[in-house]
Amino acid sequence: MKVLITLTDVEPAVRLNALLEANTIQTAVVSPLDDLRGEIKRFKPDLIVLTGNLGDPMNLQIVRDQLWSGTSVIGLADVEDPELRARLHTLGFTDVFTKPISVDDLYLAVRRVLDRKRLTEATGLIGQSDAINEVLLKIEQIAPVSSTVIIEGESGTGKELVAQAIHKLSPRRGKPFIAVNAGALPETLIESELFGHEKGAFTGAAERRIGRFELADQGTLFLDEIGEIPPSTQVKLLRVLEERKLTRVGGTTAIPINVRVVAATNRPLREGVEEGLFRADLYYRLNVLAIYLPPLRDRPQDIPLLVRRFISEFASQHDREFKGISADAMQILMSYPWPGNVRELRNLIESMVVLAPGREIGPEDIPRSIREGGSARFLPVHVGPVVRGAVGTEGRELEFLVRSMLELRLQVEELRRRLDTERNGQEVWVGNSREMHPPALGPVGGSNAIAIEPPNQPSPPTTVTLAPGMTMAQIERAAIEGALRETRGNRRKAAEILDIGERTLYRKLRDYGIAPEALAGA
Repeated sequence: MKVLITLTDVEPAVRLNALLEANTIQTAVVSPLDDLRGEIKRFKPDLIVLTGNLGDPMNLQIVRDQLWSGTSVIGLADVEDPELRARLHTLGFTDVFTKPISVDDLYLAVRRVLDRKRLTEATGLIGQSDAINEVLLKIEQIAPVSSTVIIEGESGTGKELVAQAIHKLSPRRGKPFIAVNAGALPETLIESELFGHEKGAFTGAAERRIGRFELADQGTLFLDEIGEIPPSTQVKLLRVLEERKLTRVGGTTAIPINVRVVAATNRPLREGVEEGLFRADLYYRLNVLAIYLPPLRDRPQDIPLLVRRFISEFASQHDREFKGISADAMQILMSYPWPGNVRELRNLIESMVVLAPGREIGPEDIPRSIREGGSARFLPVHVGPVVRGAVGTEGRELEFLVRSMLELRLQVEELRRRLDTERNGQEVWVGNSREMHPPALGPVGGSNAIAIEPPNQPSPPTTVTLAPGMTMAQIERAAIEGALRETRGNRRKAAEILDIGERTLYRKLRDYGIAPEALAGA
C-alpha cells in the first residue's frame, strides 16, 4: 500500500511520513511547489493525505478525479466547521479531521482506510457504509477458521462474492472453491450431484461420478439456495457435516472428506425451520457463523461508489469514452429502491454505458421506470383496530402477511407490465423496470379483513383476502392460489412471483392439493 502526503502543513506531514515508513508503508511527500497531479500519476497512491488548503479549487478537482480512480483522500481542516466537513464528504473526501490532531490518531485513521481498501480489493465488495464495513470485518474474522457459515441476503446482494472472499482469505485459498446452486438441481439428481454415485447406481449411471463434496476436498463448498434442498437430502447432508465422511449413491464405502461448507439463502432459514420446511438440527449445524448482507436500498451512500466503479469497468470493456455521470442522474439512482440490488444496478449501468449517446450519463439516459420508481413511496396500508390491537401469534401472522402480500402484489404488477410491453412490441429493460400503482386496500367481507387488490387492468383483477385467525398454512395457500390465478396456472411464473424455487412450489401444490389447471381460468 502507498500513501502520498502533501506538505501544505509541514509538521503533521513530516511526522506522519516518519510513522508510516517505520511501519513499512511506502510513502511520497509532495510540496506545494511540486506538480501534485504529475506525482499522483507517477506514484499511483492508494491514499492521499491533504494536510491543508482543502477548499482550493485545484485540490477539490483532484479529489473529484480520484473518485474515478478509486483512490481515497483524507483531509486536515484548519478550523472545526461541521458544515464544511459535510460538504467535503459530499465532494469526495473519505475522512476529514480538524487540526491540531495527534499523529497517532491520524496514523490509525490512515491504517483503517488502507485496511478497508485491502479488504475491498480482496473481496470485491464495494462500499463505505457502516453495513459494508461490518460485513468486511466479519469476513476477516471468519476466514481463518474452518467453521460452517450461513450468508443471508436478498437476491443480487453478492452472497457468492462473500463466499469467494472467505475462501480467498482462508488457509484453504490454494485449494478448490466449488459453487453449487441447490435450487437449480433436480430433486432426483441432487444427491448424486453433491455426493457422487457409483456405476450402475441407477438408470443412466453408466460410470462412476465424483460429487461436489469430493471435488471440494481440502477446499470450500458453496451451497447457494440451501433452503431448496429437499428433506431427504437434508438428512444425508447433516450426516456428512457431522461425520466428515460421505458414501456415494449406490456405494458402500465411507469416504473421508475435509471440506468447509459456506451456505447462502435469500430468505431467513429460521422461518423455514418454524414452517417445518427445513430441519432444525441441520440449521443449527450450519449456523455456526453468520453474515447478513444488507439490501442496496439500506445503504444508498454506497451507490455513487458502485456507479463510478461500474462506469469505469464497462467504459473500458466496451471501449467507450465516458466522463462520468451528472449530479441529477446520480440523485435519481440514489433515490431508487433497487429491488434487484447490486445485480440490477450493475446491469443498468452497463446498458447505459453502451446505449447513452453522449460521454456522460444524464437523467434522460435512465429508463423512465427507474426515474419514476425513485419518487414512488411504499404503498400505504390501512390496518383496522383488531390488527393494531392483536398480540401474540395472530398479530405476528398478520404483520408478516401484509408485508408478504404487498411484496407479492408489486411482483405481479411487474410481471404483467413486462407481458403487456412485450405484447405491444415495445422496448423492455429486463431487470431494471418497475411500476407501482396505488392498491385498493380496505375491509372486505367484514371489518376485520384486509384485501389487497392489483390495479385495474384489461384482465379481471385478482383479490386475496386475509383475515385475523388465519393459520400460516392458510395464508400460504392463499398466496399460492393468487399467484397461479395471475399467471393462469403457469407454475414457473408463479414460482418467480412468489420468489421460491419451482421444486418448492410443486411440493406445496402436492401438500395443499392445489390443481393449477383449475385456477388457470379463474
